[in-house]
Amino acid sequence: MHNLFNFLLRYRAWIVFIIYVVLSCVMLFSDNPYQRHVYMTSASKVSASVYDVAHSVTGYFHLRSINDDLQRRNAQLESEVIALRSMVNGLELELSSDSITVAEPLKEFDFILASVINNSITHPHNFITISKGSADGVEPEMGVVDQNGVVGVVNITGQHYSRIISLLNPDFRLSCKLKDSDVIGSLVWDGKSPREALLEELPKHTVYAPGDTIITSGYSAVFPEGIPVGVVMANERTHDDNFFTLRVKLLTDFTKLSTVRLVVSNNRDEIKELESNNIK
Repeated sequence: MHNLFNFLLRYRAWIVFIIYVVLSCVMLFSDNPYQRHVYMTSASKVSASVYDVAHSVTGYFHLRSINDDLQRRNAQLESEVIALRSMVNGLELELSSDSITVAEPLKEFDFILASVINNSITHPHNFITISKGSADGVEPEMGVVDQNGVVGVVNITGQHYSRIISLLNPDFRLSCKLKDSDVIGSLVWDGKSPREALLEELPKHTVYAPGDTIITSGYSAVFPEGIPVGVVMANERTHDDNFFTLRVKLLTDFTKLSTVRLVVSNNRDEIKELESNNIK
């Protein structure tokens, strides 16, 4: 109580000044319509500014959950697109027969969402670490994509974390083709830029144009057919007269990886078992 009395005594002049200011404002704005209108307008502008800043701050912290939700929706849509593509291919095969039986397509692929916790792009051999492991259903040789295109393939799994061989790694080769074409090539990183790679082993008769889209071929159980990889930039000089190489601009921006999707092939075990048997 003694300290409170000393505080009021020491700052009595400021306290009296503040009381007078408050009383003056109340009398001014309560008895004068114009001043009250100015006060309300100014207060509204200040409140709007404060609410706008608060909304921006809270919106920033909600971006992660919003991004995860978008990734889940993209994964669901991509799975549906793959199923529809499978149905269309089945219908095309049945057109030449006398009767057409349309069956519900098997769900060949599922997706597991994971966050990127470490990513290298400047090393000769680059790897990515993600926040999902064997406890979450992740297994070696699973393909990895993001919202733009192919990212890499899982090569090592722990219980809660996994390591991915990045597409920016010369040890990783990806079977690709030109969109709307059956010509298959092999995509490999040449170590020059994190935004570019080479599509090799294309036959000389291949028809292409700059800007054409490169997609996965589907010639494995790792990636489904049709996932975007990049676009054609230019032809590269080679020493092979039978094949040529294209420089490709990658669609995935490896400098901004945050959330990825692991491709779960529901038919992988069956395919691997068949391919491992020696056919006599």
